[in-house]
Amino acid sequence: SSTMSLSEAEVQSARGAWEKIYVDAEDNGTTVLIRMFTEHPDTKSYFTHFKGMDSAEEMKQSDQVRCHGKKVFSAINDMVQHLDNSEAFLGIVTPLGKKHATQLKIDPKNFRIICDIILQLMEEKFGGDSKASFEKVTNEICTHLNNIYKEEGW
Repeated sequence: SSTMSLSEAEVQSARGAWEKIYVDAEDNGTTVLIRMFTEHPDTKSYFTHFKGMDSAEEMKQSDQVRCHGKKVFSAINDMVQHLDNSEAFLGIVTPLGKKHATQLKIDPKNFRIICDIILQLMEEKFGGDSKASFEKVTNEICTHLNNIYKEEGW
């Protein structure tokens, strides 16, 4: 469905939680990717230039990992800015989903993994309330991405 299931109050508290983690987009984005690659090593196979990196320290120093971490956070930030506008939100999510489904052929379960790690990091840094207020947003993002994948025949 194209309607967002978040109330205005939920949108506001989600934005508040997101702003706190987005202030350090590159560092936090990098942390999220490193956790994903470390805890789910198969996800590294999608990134040919990360494949040879085994240590978290090595990844942390990598410009490519840092750059992609920041890119992930920027994309989510764009979505967060448009939570109260379905059309604009889908305008960001749809091309992103299509690209990952058709060109990059990324398994959609990886979006859930990334979202869960972001929630985990939020909880560690800012407590359970931040995590709780952002959880609906990650569900929204993952639901829409999964729908796009279905449309692309996954």
